[in-house]
Amino acid sequence: MVKTVKRLEGGESPMALCKEIGISKTTLYSWKSRYSGMEVNQVKRLKELEEENRRLKRMYADLALDHELLKEVLEKKLLLLSAKNF
Repeated sequence: MVKTVKRLEGGESPMALCKEIGISKTTLYSWKSRYSGMEVNQVKRLKELEEENRRLKRMYADLALDHELLKEVLEKKLLLLSAKNF
């Protein structure tokens, strides 16, 4: 991706690049907007960080669901206890 963007920025024809690599023009310009000015190691690090972010978001969502379930269970138990005391 980075090499392709650098070739595009170097003046190569977008249509020729797309044909050679087998991608659409939309994909090429998407890569350009995302990876322009980056080196290969920076793109690798970006991908790692994006994956870690996805994993952490999933963990947070799971914990939030667990928290909600535990709150509901606790509220029901408290209602049952208060009903028994009356």
